[in-house]
Amino acid sequence: MNKKITIAIDAMGGENSPDKILKAVSLFNKKNISKDDYVLNLFGDEKLIKSKLNDDKISNNKIIITHTESVISDEDSPLTAIKNSKNTSMWNCIQSQINGNSDISLSAGNTGVLLVISRMILKMMNKVNKPALAGLWPNEKGMNVVLDLGANIECSENNLVDFAELGSALYKSIFPEDKPIVSLLNIGSEEIKGTEILKNAFKKLSSLSSENNFKFNGYIEGNKIMSGDSNVIVTDGFTGNIALKTAEGTAKFITDNLKKSLTENFLSKLSLIFSYFSLSKFKKKLDPRKYNGAIFLGLNGPVVKSHGGTDYIGFYHSIDLCYKIVKGNLMLQIKKNLNHLNNESE
Repeated sequence: MNKKITIAIDAMGGENSPDKILKAVSLFNKKNISKDDYVLNLFGDEKLIKSKLNDDKISNNKIIITHTESVISDEDSPLTAIKNSKNTSMWNCIQSQINGNSDISLSAGNTGVLLVISRMILKMMNKVNKPALAGLWPNEKGMNVVLDLGANIECSENNLVDFAELGSALYKSIFPEDKPIVSLLNIGSEEIKGTEILKNAFKKLSSLSSENNFKFNGYIEGNKIMSGDSNVIVTDGFTGNIALKTAEGTAKFITDNLKKSLTENFLSKLSLIFSYFSLSKFKKKLDPRKYNGAIFLGLNGPVVKSHGGTDYIGFYHSIDLCYKIVKGNLMLQIKKNLNHLNNESE
C-alpha cells in the first residue's frame, strides 16, 4: 500500500493557535524525519500559517495548507457555530475525510461543536447509535483505553457493549501486539453488584468475548483501573468524566505537593539532588501532555480532540496518536469487532 497517511489538522483551534500547532508539527516532523509515509494537512489562515512556517525547516512534501476563512471560538454554542461553520478550519478539517483527502481529523477547538460537526459530517456507523469519547490513561503495565469520558450521560447495556468493542478496536490499533482486555467499571467486582444495565452488559460481553476480538475480564473497581489487569475500561459518560477529572486532580495534587515538600528547606533540596532521576521519571509518567488526545469513536471516520489548553508538546502527542491510529487500521479493527451486528436481524 503506497497511499500516505493523511492527518487533517485544525490549525486555528485552541489556545495559542496556530503557533503551538505549528511548533507541534515541526516537532513531529523532526521526530519522524526518516519516515515518508504521512502528510499533514493544515486547515486555517494560509497567509498566517505560511508566515509562521517561513523560518521553520519543515519538509514541504509533508505539509499541505488548505485555506479557510474563519474560526470557531470556544465561546460558540454548538447551535450558533453550526449556522456559520462551513467556512471554518474545523468544519473543513472534518469534511476532508468525506472528500477522501484525509484519514483522520485533529482539533484542539471547542469540544461540543467538534462533536456535533463530526457527527453531522461523518455520520454514525451502521447500528452504532451513540459516539463514545475515549482517552488514554497510564497503568502499571502500560496503557489503558477508557471510555466514555463524557459524550453520553446515560447509556444502555447495548451502548456499553458497543463501547467495549470500539475501545478494544482502538487499543488494538495503537498496540497491535497486545490483546485488549475489557472490564466494566462498577462499585464492586462481584457479579451481583451494580445496576441492571451493568448486569445485562456483563452477560452480553461474556458471550461476545468468545469471538476472540477481546477478552472480557468482568467488573473493575475505580481503585483497580491503574493495575493493568485490564486495558479497556468501559463506563457511561457521566461516571467516566467524573473518574477522569478525579484522576487528573489527584495527579496534580500529588505532583504539586511532592514538589513543595522537596523544595521547602535545605535538607529536602539536598535530597532532591540524589533522587533527581527517579523523580524525573515519576514526573514524566504523570505528565498529562503524554496522554493528550481524546478520540471520538463510532463515527464513519476517526476524530481526535486535543485539550484546548495544552502546549505544543501535548499537541505533538495528539498528532502522534493520530498517526498510530491510522497506521493500526482503526476503522478496519472496529468493523471486525462489530461484525456480529451485521448478522443480527433488523
